[in-house]
Formats: sequence, C-alpha cells, structure tokens
Amino acid sequence: MHASLVRRQLGGIVPPKIATPSLLTSGSGSSLTPLVNFYSKLPKGPAATVSGGGIKARYFNGKNASAAPVVWTILGLFTFGYAIDYQKHHKNHPH
Repeated sequence: MHASLVRRQLGGIVPPKIATPSLLTSGSGSSLTPLVNFYSKLPKGPAATVSGGGIKARYFNGKNASAAPVVWTILGLFTFGYAIDYQKHHKNHPH
C-alpha cells in the first residue's frame, strides 16, 4: 500500500504522531504497540450526557422539550401591559 493511501484512510481515526506510514507499512505487528496502547486507554461505551444549564437546555432540548414557558411569558407580559393601559385610560379619561 502507498503511504498516501494509508494516511488518507487513517487520517480521521489515528493521530498522526502515533501511526506514521512507515510504521503501518513495515509489516511487523510488534511495531503497532503504541497504537494499541493509545486506543486501549480511550473510554469505552457511549458518551456521558451533558446536562447544560440555561433556559434553552431546560425547556427546548431533550425529551421534555416544550415552548409552553415562552408562550406563558408572552401572555403574562400582554396581560400586564393591558392592565397598565386600562388603568391609565380610566385615570386620564373618567367615564
């Protein structure tokens, strides 16, 4: 195999300092021990889920995603603004 082919195939998998083309094309299996040692130290199994904080992580990501808090916030602001306008109108324009 050509060195460029090996480098292209293993470019995304193996770090370049560990698997050089001369190491992989030499044919001896004993020279692959640094590569085996590197991959044996990597964690096995699925990655741990990261629980981020913040509003987006709490309400819009995950299995309990909902836009209800945003809708209730908009309705609350509308109600608050309407109540203030109603009171100002009756204060300035007595009926």
